Amino acid sequence: MDLLEYQGKQLFARHGLKVSSGEAVEDVEGAVAAAAEVGYPVVVKAQVLIGGRGKAGGVKLAADEQQLREHAANILGMDIRGHTVHTLWIEHASDIATEYYAAVLLDRSAKKPLVMFSTEGGVDIEEVAARSPERLVRRHVDVLKGLTREQALSIATDGGADADVVEQVADALLALYQVWLEEDATLAEINPLIVTPEREVRALDAKISLDGNALFRHPENQSLSDTENEDPIERQAREQGVQYVKLDGDIGILGNGAGLVMSTLDVVARAGGSPANFLDAGGGSNAEKIRQAIELLLANEAVKAVLVNIFGGITRGDEVARGLIEAFEDVKPSVPFVVRLDGTNDVEGRRLLAEAALPNVHPAKTMNEAAEMVVALAAGRPVGASA
Repeated sequence: MDLLEYQGKQLFARHGLKVSSGEAVEDVEGAVAAAAEVGYPVVVKAQVLIGGRGKAGGVKLAADEQQLREHAANILGMDIRGHTVHTLWIEHASDIATEYYAAVLLDRSAKKPLVMFSTEGGVDIEEVAARSPERLVRRHVDVLKGLTREQALSIATDGGADADVVEQVADALLALYQVWLEEDATLAEINPLIVTPEREVRALDAKISLDGNALFRHPENQSLSDTENEDPIERQAREQGVQYVKLDGDIGILGNGAGLVMSTLDVVARAGGSPANFLDAGGGSNAEKIRQAIELLLANEAVKAVLVNIFGGITRGDEVARGLIEAFEDVKPSVPFVVRLDGTNDVEGRRLLAEAALPNVHPAKTMNEAAEMVVALAAGRPVGASA
């Protein structure tokens, strides 16, 4: 779960990281009140989960109330690469002497936390890594020991931090690591981590991604997200306890078990198709869950055909068949379905589907056959026809 900037800064402050004073608001009058509280000049920042806010006009400096009102009115409701601005962060403007970069993330290949630091902050870190890799310090952390102060000081020094702020940079890295660890984050990033003319080190921006699977340990974080810009189908799926991720293709995918669904995505792609979603109905899926899953699939108007790929273990093939029959009675889908049932009660499931004589439903015996059929149907070709 990705957090908005102001939400990330709230987590930073909770763990002792220095941030600029500011307030999140949702209208112009709220912005005026917030600016009066933090003091002019202020920076008006669009709160969206996408980069490039400044280039899109979503970050503006206001020296007085007149400028603030103008900027706030212009930014609220702005569309930034598909994200509508509903919230502004009003922050006291900072004088900047130097911009650094700092991040803690999970290095999945090394299976360890990775701390990164660079004195080239305020730009895309990918550019720095490609142009001047020697300017980006990367250090793995022993997860049992955690980030030590000695290691944090070494990272700051080797990364080229100014000598008079090395101690403060080390403090920031230690606090950032605690955010990553204690909040169950997959990424905690500051870009830029600034040094003011008074030589104070402070986080000017915040980018945090939390592990959604660990939110049960953090009830205080469960309400954090950009719900206004969240995909409505993904929100509905979450409320129903279904694992759903919307993709860019036109073939709906339904399976039981994350591994099977990911394999199905790969097989469909190899057959020349483009999946419209990842949807895991879960183990033990009953008729009601299958019906809900079908409704989620068909809520995406881009879907031209659907592949249902179920392996019966805990989930029974006859329950899946009943779910499909119930769903079609309620939803009346207009797109073709390819159904592959295997495993527990698969014969009974196929018998139920055959007796129901559902319109535009095509059985398949193997994953490869199912993938080829659904790709053909999505393209408007009859089953068995070549491209």
